Amino acid sequence: MELKGAHSSEALCRKCIAFCTALRFLTVIPVSWQVARDGEFFQESIYYFPLIGFLIGCGGMLLNAVAGQLLPPLVVAFLVLFYLSAISGFLHLDGVADSADGLLSARPREQSLKIMKDSRTGAMGVVMLVCVMLGKFAALSSLSFPLMTTAILIMPIAGRCAILLTMASRRYARPEGGIGGLFYSNRSRTAAGIGLVFLVAMSLLAADLRVTAIVCLMVFLTVFGFSSFCEKRLGGVTGDTLGATCEITELAVAIGLTAMV
Repeated sequence: MELKGAHSSEALCRKCIAFCTALRFLTVIPVSWQVARDGEFFQESIYYFPLIGFLIGCGGMLLNAVAGQLLPPLVVAFLVLFYLSAISGFLHLDGVADSADGLLSARPREQSLKIMKDSRTGAMGVVMLVCVMLGKFAALSSLSFPLMTTAILIMPIAGRCAILLTMASRRYARPEGGIGGLFYSNRSRTAAGIGLVFLVAMSLLAADLRVTAIVCLMVFLTVFGFSSFCEKRLGGVTGDTLGATCEITELAVAIGLTAMV
């Protein structure tokens, strides 16, 4: 009995460390507990990506509720978008810029991958960043307050689920490895399945079947379309394109929900 209890405690501890690893990677929340073991838990941490998205969405809903009582809707939409980007340390927006510079460069695969590693942002990257943020702003500001609240909750979950679905269906493009490759393992498909169930459940709880159908459709269209393009251009996906997948999926979900207006 004592041995069984010790085993349960160890399993719970591993889950907590994996959760903290995901929290540290996907947000700027300063959680230092067991940070030295992050390398050991990268692959396990992907199970918690949708949950982190949910927590990010809850923070956005709170901001929307408070700011909505004090400020005009357009200003609230701006603040929410800034929060959704800043809470992740602008990590995924950086992926959008790098992916645009590489994928839209019309260069061979090897040169495109090299461009994406360059810390400098080119014209393509700047234009794509502006388009993504403007698209999100236009979509969110077009929604009614209740539907905007739903979108703020669902968008971060959908974006992280899209990352998992891409990892489950596409190989990693860099043979030398990279940040994105640290999360790849035989757990990807299981994590993607769990994430999809979680996304559907949260969508149904937050709204209704129609909203859930729109969200799922936007997620699948984005993942299939963008990952296919990455596969054709790069032979797979990278950490940058996974980040871009998150942002583009959030944009697609926001735009899709404007059909409810």
